[in-house]
Amino acid sequence: MDFQGKRVTVVGLARSGIAACKVLAERGARVLATDRSPRERLRGDLATLEARGVRIEAGVHSPESFLEADLIVVSPGVPTELGLLGQARSRGVPIWGEVELASRLTRARFLAVTGTNGKSTTTSLLGAMLEAAGFPTVVAGNIGTALCEVVTPLTAAHWVVAELSSFQLETIVTFRPHVAVLLNLAPDHLDRYPDLAGYYAAKARIFLNQTAEDYAVLNADDPPTLELARGIRAQPRLFSRTRTLGDGAFVRDKHLVVRSAGRPEAACGVGEIRIQGLHNLENSLAAAAAAAAIGAPVGAIGAALRQFPGLPHRLELVAEVDGVRYVNDSKGTNVGAVVKSLEGYRGGVILLAGGKDKGGDFRPLRPLLETRVKTLLLLGQARDTIRSHLAGACPMEEAASMQAAVARAGEIAVAGDTVLLSPACASFDMFRDFEERGEVFRQAVRDLASRREASGRAR
Repeated sequence: MDFQGKRVTVVGLARSGIAACKVLAERGARVLATDRSPRERLRGDLATLEARGVRIEAGVHSPESFLEADLIVVSPGVPTELGLLGQARSRGVPIWGEVELASRLTRARFLAVTGTNGKSTTTSLLGAMLEAAGFPTVVAGNIGTALCEVVTPLTAAHWVVAELSSFQLETIVTFRPHVAVLLNLAPDHLDRYPDLAGYYAAKARIFLNQTAEDYAVLNADDPPTLELARGIRAQPRLFSRTRTLGDGAFVRDKHLVVRSAGRPEAACGVGEIRIQGLHNLENSLAAAAAAAAIGAPVGAIGAALRQFPGLPHRLELVAEVDGVRYVNDSKGTNVGAVVKSLEGYRGGVILLAGGKDKGGDFRPLRPLLETRVKTLLLLGQARDTIRSHLAGACPMEEAASMQAAVARAGEIAVAGDTVLLSPACASFDMFRDFEERGEVFRQAVRDLASRREASGRAR
């Protein structure tokens, strides 16, 4: 599409919307950006956008902004069921997401990663593997950098490793990743989708435009993933931590093994992988299978596995205070993620959970609470729902703030215990995002450590 002189409406002025506005303005489009939030609540540099000729409509969505457009680019946070989008669609106005726009602006090839849990870690690890192999690589997408910010200067030799959410996949049209990774499926975002099938179907769109020349990397240990992948046209590459497979990645004799063209090679020992935990072993296998699919040498894959340190807010050890480990898993925003996290502990956990309820069922946590959690400290909007779903599973208390929760956890915990922030909920009732929630937890732990140290000196 030649954007020169075209009327393009960008809906939503968060990170991806701002990136879309910039790249469209650079190509001569007549860009109007619209957001329901009032101007003073928008965090982007609106003055810079306006200096580039972008018109800003804040606090309202006017019908003409949608119905008179030649193209609409919608941000992932905007529900596709929005009435004005439906009206524009019925008039034949194309509606793209920022991912679709970015894919049309570059000759680079994509490796796309989605799934309920583990996306950011797998995306970053896959990027590290490709860099270790010497491939020109950019990591972007839902992980924090909008694709439109990075793709335009790339060449056909570049690889873009893109983390994609279900929201982003809703609005692809022709986007075709050469490698599509589906890590796992579990209930999430049921405040956005009418049912679980709708959420899973959005995830499955990652395979929509693939052909037999492409690769689909799938979790052989996750039945919903395999069921959803029936009928895909791409070449399958499976990964498993429980059984030996054909081409893909698996664990054999305590080694992570990659098989390509029928030839198995050990990348490294499982114990050598720097990021620990069963869920991170699955993430490592997925990244290894994806990297091998485009020809990354096993040596480079193994080197990245030994060196990759993990990401902040994902089972991040913040400190050890008086023999108690304080772990920040603020990115554990759904029940499935918390299950994976708790599976890594045998017991002695004080769990901090709660936040904005996304419509999930907390009852799958019961067996792990009964066997591994000493006390559950409840935070935020969802605390009553969590208490009702898990009554009797373990002692429960409420905390008015993150600082109060950490202070109370410090009173309960004894040497050898773990205080784990893994909320099973979104953060938006109390915090800007999961990162701010994690930062507040970190600071509360540092404050606790300082108080303990000062108390020790006083004695």
